[in-house]
Amino acid sequence: MTEQLARVNGIELCHESFGDRAGRPLLLIMGLAAPMIWWDEEFCETLAARGFHVIRFDNRDAGRSTRLHGRADLAQAYLLRRSPYTLADMADDAAGLLTELGIPAAHVVGASMGGMIAQTLAIRHPSRVLSLTSIMSSTGGRFVGRPSARALPMLLTAPPKDRESYVETLMRTFRLIGSPAYPFDEARMRNRAERTYDRGLPPGGALRQLAAIMADRDRAPGLRRTKLPALVVHGARDPLVHVSGGRATARAIPGAALDIVPGMGHDLPRAVWPRLIRGIERIALDRPA
Repeated sequence: MTEQLARVNGIELCHESFGDRAGRPLLLIMGLAAPMIWWDEEFCETLAARGFHVIRFDNRDAGRSTRLHGRADLAQAYLLRRSPYTLADMADDAAGLLTELGIPAAHVVGASMGGMIAQTLAIRHPSRVLSLTSIMSSTGGRFVGRPSARALPMLLTAPPKDRESYVETLMRTFRLIGSPAYPFDEARMRNRAERTYDRGLPPGGALRQLAAIMADRDRAPGLRRTKLPALVVHGARDPLVHVSGGRATARAIPGAALDIVPGMGHDLPRAVWPRLIRGIERIALDRPA
């Protein structure tokens, strides 16, 4: 299926799907400054072959979805919890996309910021979430999931404007935050970086998304009220979102399964896909559509 635009929550979201529409609906939500193509096509196709109807989309301020406006003040976001928009807005975007696609409820998988959005979706729209898989994410509590000192500057630096510099910066970033136990796939990462740049980098988009993360409150109280099958996956060597964030998420969700992956950082190396896909499928089978 080719990329399409859906009018949702006052904006347009670019989305794409894989597999039979009669399959189990599975919504993939990606992270900070990351378009939907960071869910690799092969990953999506493998899930589709397992019987899922897979939907991936660009969050607002990413890829080909609507570019928002407004200056993000990270100090105000952290201290006063003010941001141009919120994670709740982004969760409402996801719920609206399901509505536009005629899907009453879906299994939801989120990575990094996408995990935060997925958690918020489960809290705000519990009837829309059949199961939740939260990957390399956190609860929003300010004493868990903190980035390491070497990874923090990466969050606070605006991406370069020219293509070559952007590609090289993203390559360096993933060498820093990626999985030390797995080989760095340079060709795959370069291709991802080039495609990301070519699909569009909304000016200020990454900082607005980061402000939404920083302004959000601890989701643990809301997660404790959820009643759904849940899997929390986290890399033991994640320098961007410390593994304590994953552990806190699993503690907060009643009955959640926790999978700490040795040697995994803040990425999804191909070698981990089979383990992750088995986990997603196992949790989804606990509550079929």
